[in-house]
Amino acid sequence: MYKYKINEVLNNLPMKDYRKAIKMIPKILGVSTNTFLNYRNIRVDEEKDIPYQKVIIMEKIFALEEGSLSNIEINYKTIYELIREKEV
Repeated sequence: MYKYKINEVLNNLPMKDYRKAIKMIPKILGVSTNTFLNYRNIRVDEEKDIPYQKVIIMEKIFALEEGSLSNIEINYKTIYELIREKEV
């Protein structure tokens, strides 16, 4: 399973739009075609990640809600919970 829904979104495009998108998106992101391909192929179990600003740009390009490009849910305690635990 991929860490990000990039392939899923791209695969839902008509073929002519898909071809245009895979040429346009790397330019918009300011990365090489290979880097964009690497972004698309990051697996859930890998430590690799896409820079935050690039994720935000892709969410806007794909008309996704903030935080919904990821296929994994990240849960973590708030700073207040962490501080309270440390005080105990």
